Amino acid sequence: MRLGLKLFLGFFLIVGIAAFFVMRVFVGEVKPGVRQAMESTLVDAANVLAVMAAPDLKAGRMADGDFAAQLAAAQRRDPGAMVWRFPKRSIDYRVTVTDARGIVVYDSRGQDVGRDNSRWNDVYRTLRGQYGARSSPEVPGDETRTVMHVAAPVYDPGDGRTLIGVLTLAQPNDSIAPFIAASQRAIVARGAWLIGLSALIGLLMTWWLARGIGGLSRYARAVSAGEPVPPPKPRRDEIGELGQALETMRRKLQGKAYVEQYVQSLTHEMKSPLAAIRGAAELLQEPLPEAERQRFAANIAQQERRLTETIDQLLRLAEVEQHGWLQHRAALDLCALCRQLAEEAGPRLQAARLRLECELPGRAPVQGDTFLLRQALGNLLDNAIAFSPAGATILLRVRRQDAGWEVTLADAGPGVPDYALERVFERFYSLARPDSGQRSSGLGLPFVAEVARLHGGRAWLRNRAEGGAEASLWLPTT
Repeated sequence: MRLGLKLFLGFFLIVGIAAFFVMRVFVGEVKPGVRQAMESTLVDAANVLAVMAAPDLKAGRMADGDFAAQLAAAQRRDPGAMVWRFPKRSIDYRVTVTDARGIVVYDSRGQDVGRDNSRWNDVYRTLRGQYGARSSPEVPGDETRTVMHVAAPVYDPGDGRTLIGVLTLAQPNDSIAPFIAASQRAIVARGAWLIGLSALIGLLMTWWLARGIGGLSRYARAVSAGEPVPPPKPRRDEIGELGQALETMRRKLQGKAYVEQYVQSLTHEMKSPLAAIRGAAELLQEPLPEAERQRFAANIAQQERRLTETIDQLLRLAEVEQHGWLQHRAALDLCALCRQLAEEAGPRLQAARLRLECELPGRAPVQGDTFLLRQALGNLLDNAIAFSPAGATILLRVRRQDAGWEVTLADAGPGVPDYALERVFERFYSLARPDSGQRSSGLGLPFVAEVARLHGGRAWLRNRAEGGAEASLWLPTT
């Protein structure tokens, strides 16, 4: 299982369990909480009604007194209320009044008049000066439909202290069931939203962490495979610190290996010119004809130029390869760059008796490093001049190709042998010039290929059907 999935499942499990238990507590507390609120309301109403019923109870006219008439009129009313999306069309209160012995003398429904209620907890406790209340089935034996009864003492209106009866106010618990169910549904719905939102936050956090860790993982794999890769993007957290530490470690290890590799390569390439210089120097110590002395001196100068060229090219290539990514990027026009190169190469072309033919559109905009591209195109032009016979024409062409621009330099030279086509981009591999038989440092085309890679493009070399070779550099438009 991947780390991102583990993080997400762990976060979701913690939040889900916590939300489940919280919702369970809330849902479990809704029902008793609503009933407690209803009981408090019944206590207030029962005490108010007890005061109103006292004169009729003392006078013995509970059945046909003002209290009974007013209560009957109230129960016939339609409240026409909308309580939390539920209509309220009738009054659910049931009022019973007992005398001081607990015998029912008034029942708003007219059912239990004359019944002894003194054994019921509401009447029993109230007659003894305590708070009396009970919840009992509406129909004996049916526990699914219960009624809450709250009692209040009825005192003699003359002295306000003598207990003359008990008023019990009853309301079915079913009347508040819709509100309880709605509250529970609301809690569950909001809990589901909470879990969903928490899951989304967890997913985003997991994605954010996994993205950072995944980037470091891909970076480490690319480094271990020896692929050029830009350093991890800076971040102000532990992942960013880890990325910087990995980049520092990569630079130190790669720098050491890079120096070792180039020292070996440079040592190998310097052996041949140094041997030629040493041989010529030894011969110059002996008496020689002037012509021979001039030839050996020229050979030393030629080998010195070869060493200087190799070192210069190697330093340029090392600088590009060491970075591994493009350091400077700006908008530039390949056509303008090619025109500048053609103008600068005019004297060399004239000296070699060559003609440069340009096929350039109006503009060829790309994003890149002007300095590196000028050097890369200059290398391609140098090769074309070196391998073209006198009187030939070199073609410099820029054209649109595959969502990018392709720069091609075609010469009319002998072409590239088939065995060398796969190796021309290898470091230090070069072919002899047709006119002098000399070889270059073998670092020009590797430099071109590296510059192309840094710009997200590619470079290749192929033979032309009409003779000669053509080198191409393709760069994306963005």
